[in-house]
Amino acid sequence: MAPTIEVLKNDARARLYIEGADKYLETIGYTEHGFRHAAKVADTAYYILKELGYPEGDAQLVAMSGYLHDIGNILGRGNHDQLSAILSKEILEKLGMDMGDTIKVMSAIGIHENEDGEIPGPIAAALLIADKADVHRSRVRSPAMVSSDIHDRVNYAATESVLTVDPEAKTITLTLAIDTKISQVIEYFEIFLSRMSICRKAARALACEFQLYINNTRMA
Repeated sequence: MAPTIEVLKNDARARLYIEGADKYLETIGYTEHGFRHAAKVADTAYYILKELGYPEGDAQLVAMSGYLHDIGNILGRGNHDQLSAILSKEILEKLGMDMGDTIKVMSAIGIHENEDGEIPGPIAAALLIADKADVHRSRVRSPAMVSSDIHDRVNYAATESVLTVDPEAKTITLTLAIDTKISQVIEYFEIFLSRMSICRKAARALACEFQLYINNTRMA
């Protein structure tokens, strides 16, 4: 029987890797990349494929990809996407996943920071969108850093972040509410423009159009 996301969430090794990766990112001042982010990306990626009519098996694979996609940060920020893919292999094999599915998960994880390369399939595409869509003040570790760090400021200003899929219209829409007293909308684009570009590319791989709304105004 193929492992599921619920089985993975109870795996001790996976949990230790996520804890260790997030602890390292905390020491270098990065936003939260722990269990909240892992679960959020897993749930969102699963939702994307299910809403678009993909099989449950693919939805489970993308959820597991989302849960493990940042564990490589335990070895450092550089090339963490590829390191995450390598580390995920031992976890998935231990859980009994067959090699074909393991390769799909590794491939999706391994390119989730690649903004210029090709997207190898729907699992990778859904993971990319789910990861980039997680913009919210709950990711900011210390509000005291908001004034000095643009990444913290933009995340802290995002009071609402909702991703919706319309399978009939073939659209994937990210709707943000940004408190402009904390950060101007232009700051969002300063640091997230490249992320929105990859979301558009990933949406096309799912035969969809990516849309972005900020404060009820369409931006993309």
